[in-house]
This record gives sequence, C-alpha cells and structure tokens, in this order.
Amino acid sequence: MGAGRTATVFGAYGHTGRFVVAELARRGFVPVLSGRDADRLAAMARETGWEARPASVADRASLDRALAGTAAVINCAGPFAATAGPVVEAALHAGIPYLDVAAEIEANADTFTRFAGRARQAGAVVVPAMAFFGGLGDLLATAAMGDWAAADEAHIAYGLSSWHPTAGTRTSGAVSRERRDGRRIRFARGRLEYREDTPPTLEWDFPAPLGRRAVIGEFTMADVVTIPSHLAVPDVCTYMTVEAARDIAAPDTPAPAAVDESGRSGQTFLVDVVVRSGGAERRAVARGRDIYAVTAPLVVEALERVLTGRTRAVGVVSAGRVFDAPDFLRALSPHVTVAPRP
Repeated sequence: MGAGRTATVFGAYGHTGRFVVAELARRGFVPVLSGRDADRLAAMARETGWEARPASVADRASLDRALAGTAAVINCAGPFAATAGPVVEAALHAGIPYLDVAAEIEANADTFTRFAGRARQAGAVVVPAMAFFGGLGDLLATAAMGDWAAADEAHIAYGLSSWHPTAGTRTSGAVSRERRDGRRIRFARGRLEYREDTPPTLEWDFPAPLGRRAVIGEFTMADVVTIPSHLAVPDVCTYMTVEAARDIAAPDTPAPAAVDESGRSGQTFLVDVVVRSGGAERRAVARGRDIYAVTAPLVVEALERVLTGRTRAVGVVSAGRVFDAPDFLRALSPHVTVAPRP
C-alpha cells in the first residue's frame, strides 16, 4: 500500500488538474505531478516545487513508476475513454485507491462494467466521476432521497450562468460524440437509450435568484451513470440552461478566464435536484462558483475520506454510495452552499 499523504495527480498540468494539485497542497497532502507531457510537468515542478513523474497510458511501466509509494491516484486527464482504464489498472496493481473527475458518460459506465468485480474482490476503492458532473449531483440526489429505499424519478437541473469549456472538455466531448455516432443519450426505464431526435426545450423553476429559465431537457450528464449505480431510480434526467448549452456548443466560446488569484472564473452555478416517489417530492439545491474549480474540493474531500476509512463500500462506487452524502455536502462549505428546498 502507498504510505502517508502523497497522491499522484495524473494530468496535473491541465486546467482542472492544477486546481486539484493546489487543493491537495492546501489540505496537507504531497502531490506527485504526472502526465504524458514531460516538458509541461517539468515547468510545473519548477513552479510548485513538487516532484514530477512523466507517464503515458501506453506505457504501463511508466504508470507504475508514477504511482510507486503514493497513497492514491487522482486522474484528471481526459479523454477518460483513453486514460481511465490504464490508470485504474495501475492503481489496482499498486494496491491504492483511484479517483477521477470524468464527465464522460461512456467512460464512467465502462469503469463500472470493467472493474466492478476485480475492485470488489481486491477490497479496493475506485471512485469515477468524483467531480461537479456526476459526483455533486449524485451526492445531492442521495441526500434528498433520505430514508427512501427507491424513487420513481430523479431530475438534476444545472443553472450555469455560462459555460466556457476547457480544451479537455472539448476533446472529451468529441470522443463521446464519436462513440455515440452523433446520437444523444438519456437514461429511462432503467437503461441508457441512444436517440437521434432533438432534445426538448423546457422551462425550469429554479430557486432565486435564477427563477424560471429555459433549459435543454435530456441534456445528459454523468449523473445518469452515478445515481442509478446505487439508487433504485429507473428514470434519471438532467437539464442545462439554454445559455450554457449554447456556450458549450459554439466552437468559438473561449476557455475559462481567471478573475481572482485562485484562478477561478466568474461563472456561477445552481444545481437543483428533485426526486419523486408516488405523489411525494424531495428537493435539494447547491450553489457555488466555477464548475472546474469546485471539482478540486470535491475530489480531495473524497480522497481524505477514503484514506481515513470514512467509506461505506469497496469496489467501483459512486460518491453517494461510498460516502455519507449529507455529511460530505456539509464538509464542502464554503466552496458549495447546500440546502434542502421546500
């Protein structure tokens, strides 16, 4: 097993990876910088003082060296369709936990399908999608469910003020579209469905200050993998504000721009979650800033809990399955403000 509080960050020099490295350091971890670009790693090592270990998913020995002697690995390198499998394999070989920040639906589904049995038999913890998309929605839905053993449906509405995508987001999106042959995806009747029709435009009543907004319905995100992986909910639907959907679709939308010394952008978000069972309804809402930056406290809080044994399961597990969801959400303050919604 890896020792102490040293964690390898694969893809450390990427936009999200840099936030994760900074958050690890802030919380007393020792980051090990890794990724395939040796020059960028060397520059980041000079900048931060942390050790750099170049590695490639095409070179298993290099991954083994990158993980050697560390307590865990956080994979921040997309497209995760290419990186998740090799890095999970290396983590299992090293006997250390694996976490990633993948938003790719197919890559997350692949991780559950491919590694569930092996990780469970090894007593290993593998947490995919421990990020804004996939992780936060799952925690909110799990907390909203409370003592319900099952629900008829779950709805996660994303009220983003804008969405300036990183280069990694664009690359991952292109890989997902190619895997789907240009089709869109939704989760209904307990399974993923691939469709060629246009998703609906609807209206969603967000809490103040957003209020009633136009959203793209069935704008499907990683929550359709994480939530059904452990909650008995046959229909899971996600929504995105029209403005943010237009941003991510436009090829000329610029990358995020920092507006403060931490590197965060001015983007704000509101996540409104509704679960329904029969005629009853429960809701939870989260507010914060910068979907990329907030991924860092999400995944580092998860790492802290895994390494200190505050987990509820082993194997390939989503955030809501492996952690105490209400307690985890409380720990995210001041990064995210979470409250039940009447």
